[in-house]
Amino acid sequence: MRELTYAAKRTVEWREAPDPKLRSDGEAIVAPVAATSCDVDSAILAGHGFVDPPFALGHECVARVLETGDAVTAVGPGDLVVVPWSINCGTCERCRAGLTAHCTAVPYMAMYGAPIGGDWGGLFSDLVRVPYADAMLVPLPAGLDPVAMASASDNWSLAWRLIAPHLRTRPGARVLVVARGSIGLYVCDIARALGASEVLYVDPDPEHRTLARAFGAATAEALDPIPQGYDIAVEATGRVDQLGLTVKSLSPEGICESAGNHFRPGELPLLDMYLTGVTLRVARDNVRAHIPDALELAASGKVAPEKVVSHVFDWEDLPTALPEKHLKPVFVRADG
Repeated sequence: MRELTYAAKRTVEWREAPDPKLRSDGEAIVAPVAATSCDVDSAILAGHGFVDPPFALGHECVARVLETGDAVTAVGPGDLVVVPWSINCGTCERCRAGLTAHCTAVPYMAMYGAPIGGDWGGLFSDLVRVPYADAMLVPLPAGLDPVAMASASDNWSLAWRLIAPHLRTRPGARVLVVARGSIGLYVCDIARALGASEVLYVDPDPEHRTLARAFGAATAEALDPIPQGYDIAVEATGRVDQLGLTVKSLSPEGICESAGNHFRPGELPLLDMYLTGVTLRVARDNVRAHIPDALELAASGKVAPEKVVSHVFDWEDLPTALPEKHLKPVFVRADG
């Protein structure tokens, strides 16, 4: 088979690799049919990652199950499934608590798309081995488009987690979104669908702002802090200065979720945060626990994740099209 390999800044290429084989009766072999780049992939391709190349890239896809071990009961050959980005067993204490990104059955930070915590390959590969099929794979609900839901492995389900639980406890909250890519746009869509009274989306990209307005958000090119302006904030820029401006706009006891990958250090306005009483969470997502709820919302008709898909490319175009700057390109297998 082939796996798409990050070789150098703005350079990816197909490289041959052995076909994956089942290693236990609880595993599955899947073939991605619609795969997309995560916001962090854009940073990696730009040369801002923290792992040196070469390595297999990709950790968001909908796939078709080709083969399962005898003990697998949740899915079967032919099923369309969401493949979570992190490797998790589903049975250790952390997995049972929903902390699937911190599974103790595998090396720490085991994931697709980057060789940290072992080499599990990438989801821009012709074939992929899923080690804990019943725990990891989530059937795609009937009627959902694999292209629209290619990001359910990470960004779409992450966006659900960043905003939906908070709106349950703070109905009608004012929401601030400071972002640069798909995560923030998904948050705008979900926030309005779940009853936010106001959404402000901040992004220097005019096309992104146009899309945010289609989701019912007000927009701005840059953020001037609005003291006590928002109850919930989501920062997804990877820039500490933008995170600092974001937390300065929170109301007393406000909540800020930071989903940016902060590869570079910086300073936060800790005194302002202390005086306001800010709750700040900076974290990778335990995505497997949230995929079912995120898919349920997508199937409800209240949201339109397909609008964030900027381009649909053929699978064979991955080496040329992925390094280009696109908001949310989806790569589709013709035989999927």
